[in-house]
Amino acid sequence: MRRPPLPLPTLAATRSRLAVYGLVTLNAHGRIADRPAMKVLQWVPGLRLSIRERHGLIVVSADPQGVFKVAKEGHVRLPAVVRQWCGLAAGDRVFIVAEPASGRLVVHPPAKLDELITQAHDAVFGGGHE
Repeated sequence: MRRPPLPLPTLAATRSRLAVYGLVTLNAHGRIADRPAMKVLQWVPGLRLSIRERHGLIVVSADPQGVFKVAKEGHVRLPAVVRQWCGLAAGDRVFIVAEPASGRLVVHPPAKLDELITQAHDAVFGGGHE
């Protein structure tokens, strides 16, 4: 009696982008501090930045005309109005994505993460609660 071959496992996909990811805590002044992100973006203290909200995400980009700057300590401070728009408070943990190819830092607030995770889990588990 001959057994059929065992199924081969599906290998994880290889990365297709050079983004650096981080999970950081927002302080009372809206500070985001993540050395690996700043390093991969090559952002230095004094660099002018544009900070905008887009579809529930916060997009930070280098911009010679920007009104914000990388702080002397090397971190980014999100303005209060942007934090309010995205429902962020001191102590919230945010997921950040530093994209060197586009030169931007994207901040994912918890509400946006909930949305993305729900979509991914629904795709994997069929919307059920297995």
